[in-house]
Amino acid sequence: MMNSWFSFLFILTTFLVFLAMRHIYNRFRMPIFNPVATTTLVIIIGLLLTDISYDTYMLGGWWIQELLGPAVVALAYPLYHQRSKIIRYRIPLIAGLLSGIVAGMVSGFLYVKVASLPSVYSASFLPKSVTSPIAMEIADLTGGIPSLAAALVILSGIFGALFGPVLMRRLGITHYLGVGVGLGCAAHGIGTAKAMEYGEEEAAFSSISMTLSALLYAIILPAAIHYLL
Repeated sequence: MMNSWFSFLFILTTFLVFLAMRHIYNRFRMPIFNPVATTTLVIIIGLLLTDISYDTYMLGGWWIQELLGPAVVALAYPLYHQRSKIIRYRIPLIAGLLSGIVAGMVSGFLYVKVASLPSVYSASFLPKSVTSPIAMEIADLTGGIPSLAAALVILSGIFGALFGPVLMRRLGITHYLGVGVGLGCAAHGIGTAKAMEYGEEEAAFSSISMTLSALLYAIILPAAIHYLL
């Protein structure tokens, strides 16, 4: 019974904090106030101040985490409506997708080599550019730490959503194809949520980029880690 109350309390708290952070973001429209990033920060500070363990929080947080699957499936809706444009731009879409995957893998391998990370941390760091469930599986298969891989995925997604739009604006990337593919490849689910703020076209291209890049990462990355680390 007590666990049920804790679950409800943490679900409600997370929901209310997110609503408050989203209100702040909608008012100021500054990347630093991204509601995912600020909600995460507020929850972490709250747990530290109240001395509540992560395991206790996840009594309710687990239910929110389980909604990730249906949320990803729901991204099929904008994909369906934008299917004609996806077919029309299939060549630049594939080119952008492949270049994003190569850039993510090469930069990741260069970092772990320069930083001389042990293999267990390298295997946890390299899946940072895919969605959390796949990153955790890759880390588990390659001798990494699944929970650390998930944390790094979330961190890279937050940074991508925070600084990606600023970088693309400075580089003059305004077409919905470039915006969607960039956010989907680099910042996966959080980036796709950011792309939805731009419009349905950006969300559709971000969704398909996130999905296809995760599939290719799951095929290529375990073998690359095995032979290159």
